[in-house]
Order: sequence, then C-alpha cells, then structure tokens
Amino acid sequence: MRKDAQTDQPPTAVIQTLERMYGLDISPYDESFLRKSIDKRLAAAGLKTDADYVEYLAEHRAEADELCRSLRVIYSEFFRNPLAFAVLEQVVLPDLVAEKKQSGGGIRVWSAGCAAGQEAWSVAMLLDELTGAEDRTVPYRIFASDLSKTDMKRARNGVYAADELKNVRLRHLAACFTKQEETYTLVPRIRSQVQFTSYDLLETNTTCPPVSIYGEFDLVLCSNVLLYYRHEMQKRILDKLRESLAPGGYLITGETEKQIFADRAGGFAPWHRRPLFFRKFFHPRITQI
Repeated sequence: MRKDAQTDQPPTAVIQTLERMYGLDISPYDESFLRKSIDKRLAAAGLKTDADYVEYLAEHRAEADELCRSLRVIYSEFFRNPLAFAVLEQVVLPDLVAEKKQSGGGIRVWSAGCAAGQEAWSVAMLLDELTGAEDRTVPYRIFASDLSKTDMKRARNGVYAADELKNVRLRHLAACFTKQEETYTLVPRIRSQVQFTSYDLLETNTTCPPVSIYGEFDLVLCSNVLLYYRHEMQKRILDKLRESLAPGGYLITGETEKQIFADRAGGFAPWHRRPLFFRKFFHPRITQI
C-alpha cells in the first residue's frame, strides 16, 4: 500500500463524481473495499489524493470504467471449496435426486455471482453423473449469473486452460471435456444444462434472473459476493436469495461469508451443523437483520 494512500478517508468525492459525470453508482460497495480499490487505481495512475483522482476521472472516462470493472472482479475456480462440494456430491444432490424421482419435476439451481462459470459447471458435472448422463432419470437446469458481461461471455464459451482444471477429477475431465491443444471445452451434453446471464443482484424489480422465469430453486450458491457490499446491500441480496428459493431449498455460501449468513440471513436455518449450508424454512418467518 502506498504511504500516501488515504486509507482512513471515505471515498465520498470519487463516489459523487462517478455518479454526477457518468451515472455510475459505486455507493453499494463496502467502504473499506472501495477505499482499497481506489488506492490501487491511484497508484496505477501515479496520483496521491482523491482530489487528484477526481480531476483525472473528469478527463478520462476510460479510468471510470476501469475502476468499476475492478470492483466487479470475482475470482472462482472449479470445485473451489472441497468440503462444500463433498457435501453436495454425497448428501445434498443425492437427496434432491431421490426427492424428484418421487415427486416428479426437475432440479433447479442458481449460481449467483458465478464469475467465469466454474462453480456452475462444477455442479453440472456432479448432477450429470448422479442423474444419468445418457438416460437422464431426473432433469436438471442450472442458471448462472454475474454482473460482468465479459465473464458471462467466457463462461458461455466453456473453454478453460489446463491449469484451471487442477481440482477436476480425472473421471470428470474425461467424461465432461474435450481436449483441444492446450485447452479443454465442456461437452455439449453439459453445456446444454447451464444458462448464463448478466444479472445485478441489487436490481429491485425481480427476485432472480428473468431467464429462470419463476425462481423456486432447489439450490442456490452465492460465494464471495456479499463481503464486497455494505450492510444494507447485503440484506437486499439475502432477501432476494431467500425469495428465490423453494421452501426447504438449500443455500450455500463461501468460507469468508458464512458468519454474514449466520448473523443476518432471516428465513434460513443452518443445516446439519455445516457452517456453509443453510435451508429455507418451509414456513418462512419474518426475521429482522
């Protein structure tokens, strides 16, 4: 961190400038996250103060766009949390498959804040194996969303370098990918089960991506997203996730966010003492955050 970075000062002037000049609203982000991100941009531009940066932004729209892009970068990887995916593979998804075999219908999943698609594809591989790759006994559909259109384009392509697949088991690599020189591409059977869309979790008119039509998800994954937002924005996102789930549906979060969910996720209950897993109450009750 630069010694002259304004680590103790709120970035109010920068927030106001982006809104006034370009209609870009970065106020929902957590203040400390904003401060660190802006300080990095100060250093990259060779500037010392927010006042200098405000003048720079006024003359360089590209810098405003670059700052906003830096706030939306969400990192992910295949099977990122081994514990969570082990529980998914061994308990949650088999239970959902068994339930749907009895009741009919299919499994609906939402990967919220999916970055370049690795999380959604990981779940698809597990469901492909559990439901029968050739003669599918239980249909499933995965909706995956992120604010970044660039990430959505890459996710739809389904092409990844070999070093990005280090957590993918050999049987999944053989069954779900085709190798082309130094890259691996998801096979059409898997690709047809996942739909990617650009979607803002703070959007107030819908409870889930419109492409999913009606929500009622059996499983929602939201990892490494909430910690970047202010308290009231976290509440808005949590409310949206709760409303999008079917009663009894599962919500899975990331290791860094589990306490946020435990403290603030009204309408959910921790599931089987596993700190990353929550279930929506079958009869939701109003809980204040």
